[in-house]
Amino acid sequence: MYSTKSRNEHVEDKSPQSSPTPQILKDSREIKEIALSKTEERTPKKKKLQIPCPPQGTLNKVITDGIILILVWSVAWSFLGSEVLPGGNLFGLLVIFYCSLLGGKLLEIIKIPSVPQLPPLLGMLLGGFTIRNIPFISQHVKINSVWSSSLRNAALTVILIRAGLGLDPKVLKELKKVCVRLSIGPCLIEACSAAFFSHLIMKFPWQWAFLLGFTLGAVSPAVVVPSMLFLQEHGYGVKKGIPTLLVAASSIDDIVAITGFNACMGIVFSSGDLLTTLLNSLWEVILGVLLGVVLGMFLQYFPNRDQTKLEWKRSFLILGLCITAVLGSHRVGLHGAGGLCTLLLTFVAGLKWSKEKVRVQKIIAGTWNIFQPLLFGLVGAEVPVSSLRANAIGICVATVSLALLVRICATFFLMSFAGFSLKEKIFIALSWMPKATVQAVLGPLALETARISAPHLEEYSENVMTTAFLAILITAPNGALIIGLLGPKILTHSDPRLYKSSIDMRLAH
Repeated sequence: MYSTKSRNEHVEDKSPQSSPTPQILKDSREIKEIALSKTEERTPKKKKLQIPCPPQGTLNKVITDGIILILVWSVAWSFLGSEVLPGGNLFGLLVIFYCSLLGGKLLEIIKIPSVPQLPPLLGMLLGGFTIRNIPFISQHVKINSVWSSSLRNAALTVILIRAGLGLDPKVLKELKKVCVRLSIGPCLIEACSAAFFSHLIMKFPWQWAFLLGFTLGAVSPAVVVPSMLFLQEHGYGVKKGIPTLLVAASSIDDIVAITGFNACMGIVFSSGDLLTTLLNSLWEVILGVLLGVVLGMFLQYFPNRDQTKLEWKRSFLILGLCITAVLGSHRVGLHGAGGLCTLLLTFVAGLKWSKEKVRVQKIIAGTWNIFQPLLFGLVGAEVPVSSLRANAIGICVATVSLALLVRICATFFLMSFAGFSLKEKIFIALSWMPKATVQAVLGPLALETARISAPHLEEYSENVMTTAFLAILITAPNGALIIGLLGPKILTHSDPRLYKSSIDMRLAH
């Protein structure tokens, strides 16, 4: 018994020590696991491409927007039938709108390092131009000239509304001398120089030459304003108010060009003598001013401030009254009255709106986001490649370039004795060259009028249209690049918070 028990105890004592190998393996396994975990922490894990179900983010947005597009087309087809099928007006408008929108988005996506962003309107213009010049698509994308003209005039109305609301009486009073010189002088000088060069090079009659001159004379707020706001936010040129000056002057510059164009249109397509035409133009100006002041004073008090959704009601009234004024004036033959009425109406109405004016401007800016692709897409679709003859392109480019050179020199001279340094005057002169919005509206107007009332003048109007198209292609991207590249290098940098003005605060919205 003793021997057996002692033997068993001896065995039990030795059993834990008899097999050390599993413990060693276990310890080594733990060490390996720790080492592997540290190695995994050091080496970055490769992310697996996983598509969430249901889709999220950008993919979800793309699918949603596509379904909305299909539903818009389906609802329109339910109401209008063949109008939304290939060959119908609404089908053509939808195709041009979405292609222009896509062209603008693509240009926003394309970003070149150390190069300023190109304006999206260039992509919109090329989108419409592409649709027109692809043989299979162009056969099915057709838009009635009346629809096209009405939409472009509506876009012009939105431009004039934004110009009228953008005018600030306080800023105009502070910068009245410089602002008047910058907004009126270069526009008139370029219009006269373009008329001279087109008469000399393109063999235009004088009345058509001046019509072309005022088409080219306007600067584009769609290019100038965003570029100036960017410089202002970063404090370039704000000490002397250069961004504010250019933003305020761009609206008045457009007003001068549109008024001169309407006067020349009346002269070109009038059947009476010159004196009768001038008197009719004067009557249109007086009627537009009176109607604009009266309607503007009406909108100062209606709707009253105690009403709900005040800014929406004011925006609707402004859009309704101004579009009626512009399109209605064309209906009754008073082409120049509607534009002046719109400008005076919006300017007078905004005098009593104080801070609420910002909200109205924001709503009108949202409306412009719809009309802008339509405007530039329709303009691009008006220019077939067959009409761009090599000799015509060279002549048009020469006319635009010479008139632009005169404008730059005139702007530099007019900014002398205004307290600007040499570099600042060079920057202002070069910044005052981009053309886009007004040219997109005015360029096709003469062509449409000639097709309806004077087919024998269609050749001149086609040249005006081609010149406006080329002016946009040349000056819009180059102007944006020049402003973006030269601004930070030439203008003096300051703290932008010290030089804020009311117009800057509004345009920032």
